[in-house]
Amino acid sequence: MNMRAVGGASSVLKEGIKATRPVFVTAIVFSFFINLLMFVSPLYMLQVYDRVLSSRNVTTLVGITLIAAFALVVYALLEMLRSRLLVRAGMLFDEKIASPIFSAVHRGNLRNPEGGHGIALRDVDTVREFLTGSGLLAFCDAPWTPVFLLACFVLHPWFGWMAIGGGLIIFCLTLLNEVATKRELAAASQASNAAGQYAQATLRNTEVLQAMGMLGALRGLWSQRHDEVLAFQALASDRAGLIVAGTKFVRMFLQTLILGVGAYLAIHREISPGSMIAASIIIGRALAPVELLIANWKGFNAVRASYGRLQKLIELAGPEPERMNLPRPAGQIEAENIFVGAPGKTQVILQGVSFRLAPGTVVGVVGPSAAGKSSLARAVTGVWPIARGALRIDGSEITHWDPQALGRHIGYLPQDVELFAGTVAQNIARFDTIDEEAVIAVAKKAGCHELIQSLADGYNTQIGGGGHALSGGQRQRIALARAMYGNPSFIVLDEPNASLDAAGEEALMRAVRELKQMGTTILIVTHKVNILSAVDTVLVMNSGTVQAYGPRDQILGQVAGPRSVPSPDTASVAAPATGRLGMQGQRAAG
Repeated sequence: MNMRAVGGASSVLKEGIKATRPVFVTAIVFSFFINLLMFVSPLYMLQVYDRVLSSRNVTTLVGITLIAAFALVVYALLEMLRSRLLVRAGMLFDEKIASPIFSAVHRGNLRNPEGGHGIALRDVDTVREFLTGSGLLAFCDAPWTPVFLLACFVLHPWFGWMAIGGGLIIFCLTLLNEVATKRELAAASQASNAAGQYAQATLRNTEVLQAMGMLGALRGLWSQRHDEVLAFQALASDRAGLIVAGTKFVRMFLQTLILGVGAYLAIHREISPGSMIAASIIIGRALAPVELLIANWKGFNAVRASYGRLQKLIELAGPEPERMNLPRPAGQIEAENIFVGAPGKTQVILQGVSFRLAPGTVVGVVGPSAAGKSSLARAVTGVWPIARGALRIDGSEITHWDPQALGRHIGYLPQDVELFAGTVAQNIARFDTIDEEAVIAVAKKAGCHELIQSLADGYNTQIGGGGHALSGGQRQRIALARAMYGNPSFIVLDEPNASLDAAGEEALMRAVRELKQMGTTILIVTHKVNILSAVDTVLVMNSGTVQAYGPRDQILGQVAGPRSVPSPDTASVAAPATGRLGMQGQRAAG
């Protein structure tokens, strides 16, 4: 198997550029012939003024007109082909890097959830659009500017020096534009991204904003950030506008001056009248790439910033090496003195946690709030990285497993249930190819088949973004079916009954017992006592450490007292949803 890493800080972007290199080389070759054909108009004018008008020969006029028309048709065809080539190059570049960048955004969010990495997908669009737009055409045409300058010297040295002088002035104004606006544009971009992310995060909680009248206050905070964007953009635009106006003045004055100098030289018979017109056209063409660069300077800055952010993202995300596929795990989980902290934070949440789950074991994780229970759930599923220690699945450290391959053998019901835009069936099937029989079977096991049938379109019901069209209990039961889909070897349920009614809890208990009979290893994080009747062992956590770990009856007898210990014989599956470990249990756990 090829063990080559498929994402490095430079390899992803360089691979995309390398793939498009032959197309760009072809576009540059086309640019050579396109720029040569730019001499058609000045040469035509030169012949008309110097030959046709003096000889009054209509046949010559028709002949050179036909030749010019043919050359311009070739020019138009080459322009069309070059444009199509660049479009294809942009599509090829996107094809090479879009998927790796999507994966890098995912890994970047895991490593630094507050990094706002979602903008990277727009950065890919920005780079692709630059590769297919007029900005890149300016870079393709710029190398041929010396050819036009040489032609100006051929017509008369004064024209050559005027073209060089005008080009230097415009180039200096371009550099001045960069220096004068770089800091403001960067600050505006950063402020715009921050304002956009703040707005998105705020508007996701529309119900809270409406119910508690918070819209005005949060809108004011967003307005402050938005005003910063406008202030930076206005300052940069004012400076750039002044420089662009100066550039246009230089350009127009140079064209006027060329005609005046040409008339002077023609009066003194140093050049012909046709040379004067030809020089005006050629100098205009020589300066066109420079002017095009100035016109696209803002886009160039944007693509440079986007490219830099993509590089930083890939460096943060790190490479995702290809790993050898390991056999389906039996469900043996071993944690050996693991230390875990939230991604992007320095504080350690789990400290020296150790335990061992044999295949088919059902363990309940209990403890007070902020004890580290959900952090443990994220660690054992591979969501959060292990800072120190070892977490093994069937004897292999979790880092030895391919995350996507391992994910097919893991079921995870997080505390904050997230469903994705799509149908109910797609969400249960994890957006893989839908096996109708398997989807219905797992929905029945999870006790949500009747619930789904009651929806408007049954399994074809569109959930919408986040699944907010469904109630909390409906989302939790569908997410339970998703966690059970594919008969995973290891299932982690984080507060699986937090939003369930009595019927939902009864279905959950049946599902847990059926999974236990199938030999599935299950880790249940809970505050409620009744679900513990289905577990084999209990792990008590407090302040990120394991306070007790052992058989259910023994541990619950220690933390909650003999009367609070549920047993399979006495505990009802429809026990009150409010049954929780009491204060006595929490104090003992501490």
